[in-house]
Amino acid sequence: MAVMILDSRPVQPASLTATVLFVDLRGYTGLAEQLPAQQLVPLLSELFAMLTESVETAGGQVFYLMGDGMMAGFGTRSPADPCAAAALAAARSMLDHFEPMAARWRAALSIETGIGIGLHVGEVALANLGPRGRETPTLLGDTVNVSARLCSRARAGEILFSQAVAMAIQEGSPQALPMDGLQSCLRLPRFEVRGRAAPLDIWCLPSTERLTLEQNFSERTDLEAPLSLP
Repeated sequence: MAVMILDSRPVQPASLTATVLFVDLRGYTGLAEQLPAQQLVPLLSELFAMLTESVETAGGQVFYLMGDGMMAGFGTRSPADPCAAAALAAARSMLDHFEPMAARWRAALSIETGIGIGLHVGEVALANLGPRGRETPTLLGDTVNVSARLCSRARAGEILFSQAVAMAIQEGSPQALPMDGLQSCLRLPRFEVRGRAAPLDIWCLPSTERLTLEQNFSERTDLEAPLSLP
């Protein structure tokens, strides 16, 4: 799988608290089988342009693109604030902007796709990795792993985020964005992360389109109570 680093300039290594976002295109394996490789190029270019704009508009930093997904960090430029609200705003923007994109792809190519997103906040290591002279910046640590696992669990049209993200948004910060819309979040059962001792309390924020797909959404039996935030 190809990996593209958007900004290869070395960074000052640091340990900081940040919010990590992973997003992944659902159905990409079938898409790659169905379409000629060259036909995938404009689709992925359109997707990554939208995802990158969503991240950067919210003040985040894209660390790399990987075939059909992306990792981004929020708070990596402002160590005093993990920017959890900004990360969630970026995730919501991704879902909102992907809906018309997916509709165009469906009409033109008869393909069904979606995106799933995972968010977690915690300590990360900001580091430069790679051969000498070719180091690139990245984020490392448990927070990155958990975010990636949440993204893997998210279904198309869903944002899964940890209790740590909800708490960071509750606490707020001068850089935090308004918390409108969070009342529609749904609590899921505790998430057992393979290889990790403690399970996670997690929440789901479905897109408007995801909520209207009753024939699919009603099959989900792991929904509990709405998230209560002030």
